[in-house]
Amino acid sequence: MSRLPVEGAGDRHSAFAPIVDANTRVLILGSLPGVVSLGAGQYYAHPQIAFWRLVGAAIGTDLDRLGYDARLAMLRAHGIGLWDTVATARRSGSLDAAIRDIDARDLAGLIATLPVLRRVAFNGQKAAAIGARTLPPGFPQVTLPSSSPAHTLNFAAKAAAWAVVGAGLATVPPSRRASRSPILCR
Repeated sequence: MSRLPVEGAGDRHSAFAPIVDANTRVLILGSLPGVVSLGAGQYYAHPQIAFWRLVGAAIGTDLDRLGYDARLAMLRAHGIGLWDTVATARRSGSLDAAIRDIDARDLAGLIATLPVLRRVAFNGQKAAAIGARTLPPGFPQVTLPSSSPAHTLNFAAKAAAWAVVGAGLATVPPSRRASRSPILCR
């Protein structure tokens, strides 16, 4: 299907490769990296995004004090993977609300390569709206409050919701054919 350009929709951006391995048990999915992250070539590079603090709180490790490569190594050591629901899109600025002309990722294809994956955790409503449609039917998922400062929920409330990331690492793997309804944390 060809896409028509959207007037005033901003530059076309491509997201990063997945950070996963055969031991990934929880896959955290964002929407599309922001301008700072794209410029740095790093997931969640903007210092005001609470992502690293939230995941660190969920796994009991201070990820903020680590460099980027060490953060990724710590995620892998805990069975956490990262990716985005958008492969490419147009956007002016960094807000999810400005994402247009979306080419979604093949999440089912990636999930099929992750033998011990237990849960997908969407970082915010936009990621969930795009990604939930492409998950295998009944696959366990949770929608978390966005780690973006644009989502004004306080850190303590976000951290309480994000605790399911750590909890997902210890749970018994569900059958991928089991019917599960999504959990929604607001």
